[in-house]
Amino acid sequence: MTDRLKALSDAGVSIWLDDLSRELTETGELTRLVDEDHVVGVTSNPTIFASAMKAGERYEPQLDEGLAADPDTTVAGAVFELTTTDVRQAASILRPVYDATDGVDGRVSIEVEPSLAYDTDQTIATARKLWDKVGEPNVFIKIPATREGIPAIAATIAAGISVNVTLLFALERYREVLDAYASGLEHALADGVDISDVQSVASIFVSRIDSEVDKRLDDIGTSEAMALKGKAGVANSRLAYAVYEEFSASDRWKALEAQGANRQRPLWASTGVKNPDYPDTMYVTELVGPNVVNTMPGATLRAFADHGEVTGDTLTGTKADAEQVARSLTEVGIDLDDVMDTLESEGIDKFESSWTDLVRTVQDQLTAARARRG
Repeated sequence: MTDRLKALSDAGVSIWLDDLSRELTETGELTRLVDEDHVVGVTSNPTIFASAMKAGERYEPQLDEGLAADPDTTVAGAVFELTTTDVRQAASILRPVYDATDGVDGRVSIEVEPSLAYDTDQTIATARKLWDKVGEPNVFIKIPATREGIPAIAATIAAGISVNVTLLFALERYREVLDAYASGLEHALADGVDISDVQSVASIFVSRIDSEVDKRLDDIGTSEAMALKGKAGVANSRLAYAVYEEFSASDRWKALEAQGANRQRPLWASTGVKNPDYPDTMYVTELVGPNVVNTMPGATLRAFADHGEVTGDTLTGTKADAEQVARSLTEVGIDLDDVMDTLESEGIDKFESSWTDLVRTVQDQLTAARARRG
């Protein structure tokens, strides 16, 4: 089955797992995925951490040790220690991949607290705090691509910290992200930072776009609208890839590349197919091309290993067709700008809700740990 994943990797796609837990790192499952299934990176987010911590028992020893060292441990402090430990353990497992790929892959992502999505200064400060705490070079700090996040991305890159830009939907915002990355590198160069050590990915969400657009197409209800269902997510990603190619060919980027800069690769996020009427590997097969990352939930990874197909490069040269899809969506009454604004706002809200769930779960575990201490 892994031959299908190898074919995907050979086509230029870095395969990352959209999951992280102590279960994965301590049972050897993450090591197996790296060794056998061509997984070369791991992403996390508040939803993933909340789910992992509800499983609970593997986190009890660290909570007990933390309370023994500091009986006044707060829930915020416990969340910080638990999540950064998970990331550090995964980073250690992936370090050989990082070394073998000169720092391109072998990466693990950890996200700034979602409540800071609209606070530039606190995002910058928290990114530094997370980077210093994990203390491994193969970490990405995830910063959402909100309007306030853009200058935080630039400042964090300027400090020599690698960034995974997340919750990215709109093409215009993606252009701002590329500009922020370049600006950060330019400032880093001016400050004498070795930019060859700085990496970044831009996480462009896919399935959430289809979920929102399809809902609006159903409301429109015409045959023309129905014919466009399931096409918006892939089309938007292909247009984003064209933006990436155009930026990579610009004089500004070539000047940075000559100084050792690494390209900010597009990363396809939210690639689990939510509509059972669609092929369960469509957001993998339809988004294959050089220098991209696909971060998959475990179910999607297993599905592709079982029956996924690599049909060649499905990104390069697709701009015209993708533009036609966007035009057709507009013609039937879809306001794509509103779709992207809605998804960004909802994305922050969902992660804030998950963070609240995470804090509540850790609070319950802290209470249990205190009870164990008597």
